[in-house]
Amino acid sequence: MKRIFDFYRDGFRRMTVGKTLWKIILIKVVFIFAVLKFFFFPDVLETCFADDEQRADHVFERLQESAVAK
Repeated sequence: MKRIFDFYRDGFRRMTVGKTLWKIILIKVVFIFAVLKFFFFPDVLETCFADDEQRADHVFERLQESAVAK
């Protein structure tokens, strides 16, 4: 295991162009997930229920319904 870890660690240390590419990839992934979460996955429970107790009750009821349906 140590040899495998050393192999990858040394490979990443010696990269020149690869480091820049990995940075670009990470920035794109973070940006994509932030945009998707913000625009395409709104917090529906927050808009439909006033407090956490009502949200929890709703989720609990839905879970019970799906468990009984199976």
